[in-house]
Amino acid sequence: MSIESIPQKGKKVKDKTKIDTPWKVLLFNDEEHSFDEVILQVQKATGCSLLKASKITLEAHQKGKAAVYSGKFAECLKVAGILREIQLVVEIRG
Repeated sequence: MSIESIPQKGKKVKDKTKIDTPWKVLLFNDEEHSFDEVILQVQKATGCSLLKASKITLEAHQKGKAAVYSGKFAECLKVAGILREIQLVVEIRG
């Protein structure tokens, strides 16, 4: 049995699942893809420069993960989908 809390009169309840809040796509390191494969896919997904894609890829390799993109949820879904085309491991966080 669960008990739901009832908001007190005059207090606003915040919605914690806002779709327009900043979301980000995280890329995780793996040992299956070459640096060149990842760099090209990051460029394809985000439209960023070769230099920026290289920095993102290197960060994922060295730290285990890197933020690839930040924006609205729908945009993050598109970016994550393109990265997953070659089975890169990604996650969307809000």
